[in-house]
Amino acid sequence: MSMTLHVDIVSAEEEIFSGTANMVFAPAEMGEVGIAPRHTPLLTRLKPGEVRVQVEGEEEQFFYVSGGMLEIQPHIVTVLADTAARAKDLDEAAALKAKERAEKAMKDKQSDFDYAKAQAELAEAVAQLRTIQHLRKKSGG
Repeated sequence: MSMTLHVDIVSAEEEIFSGTANMVFAPAEMGEVGIAPRHTPLLTRLKPGEVRVQVEGEEEQFFYVSGGMLEIQPHIVTVLADTAARAKDLDEAAALKAKERAEKAMKDKQSDFDYAKAQAELAEAVAQLRTIQHLRKKSGG
């Protein structure tokens, strides 16, 4: 039997995933981290992006997170996301509209605050689109 770790992915609204996995990949603030069983404990912030969960004998599962915290213990991984969704549930048209709105707001900035907010919205929209595209490549669609 191979070693596994328990994974919980939760947002403020709901639990998105809870189960065992062989490997987890997450978009930490300083770059993507790969988490295997017996990983050194770590607490770090997440940036908008894709969390991938590999479960033995199953297809890799993809989740979008808008940011949040990642807690790693030797046999437990907890993703506390601001918002989270299964990749297959993301709306590509809405993400494209959000990207366009953010890009327009960055061009028409009224203040530094507006620009920073638009920049954050753009990062989230781009991360959602990347997650959708990655899922499409994996499923051959």
